[in-house]
Amino acid sequence: MAAPPFLLDCDTGIDDSLALLYLLASPVANLVGITTVSGNVSAAQAAQNCLDLLEISGFEGIPVAVGAHDPLVGDFEGGVPHIHGANGVGNIELPTASASVVAESGAELIVKLADEYAGELRLVAIGPLTNLALALKLDPSLPTKISHLTIMGGAALAPGNITPVAEANIGLDPEAAAAVFAAPWPMTMVGLDVTMQQRMEEPARQRLLSSGKPVAIAIGAMLELYFEFYVNVYGHPSSALHDPLAAAIATGEVVPSLAPIVPVEIDATLGIGRGQTIADLRGQFRGYPLIEGAHCAVVLRVDEDFSPMLVDRILSL
Repeated sequence: MAAPPFLLDCDTGIDDSLALLYLLASPVANLVGITTVSGNVSAAQAAQNCLDLLEISGFEGIPVAVGAHDPLVGDFEGGVPHIHGANGVGNIELPTASASVVAESGAELIVKLADEYAGELRLVAIGPLTNLALALKLDPSLPTKISHLTIMGGAALAPGNITPVAEANIGLDPEAAAAVFAAPWPMTMVGLDVTMQQRMEEPARQRLLSSGKPVAIAIGAMLELYFEFYVNVYGHPSSALHDPLAAAIATGEVVPSLAPIVPVEIDATLGIGRGQTIADLRGQFRGYPLIEGAHCAVVLRVDEDFSPMLVDRILSL
């Protein structure tokens, strides 16, 4: 059987790059489109990063669309160069791709591919959710055409990472996240509850650097800055595996050991809770019984160590 079609919506920083390469290497994913949004870097820079990574990995013909530069409310504030570098890929220089972005906007490409692969397309959103919210405005029936939506974002029980309660992808555009979570598509939230527990350590980075393969060497080099950032988080150089873990859960190659389907709402107010993902986990003492209208699986536990699988996939390219 042919691998199902996937669309990746991303703000291509370092862990987005890991997720992109994971999907390219997965035997159970057919990446048919990429859309970019401002987050770690601008949407335009993220698109260039994707094009460059596609070319260095030997993949051609996958459309890349530049999506929303600004959130639904307010302006893009410039990204996080201290985490991902000024260019989103750890300040290393990737060979410039010969390919260009497509004419469609990110939202337009999402709607186009949802029509082309109606009922089959799987969305993996690992940046702010602005493009998905705009796509919902273009086509309110979009959720009926999507097989599944997996997002990297939010925090159900864990603390946030840009405020005490807000995770970055949700907190950078809460209005968009509120629209996306309210839409009736089957979805999975892969948040800080699990992504902060999955790490890559220095021996794994050295495997990439010593591989002799251009794309693996590039990833190993860009991870140096990411590892440095996480010293203040973990106490030593390493990194969380936010976006690639979401990609692996989306393909089904990593299976959560606990992911109850519960109602989730987004705080889009202007108070101290802005950007919080409020998951109704009160059913935990009864084994999380089904709740009418709930359609979001909230991943709370992943038992396996994901890093070795991720490194092996990148080395396979």
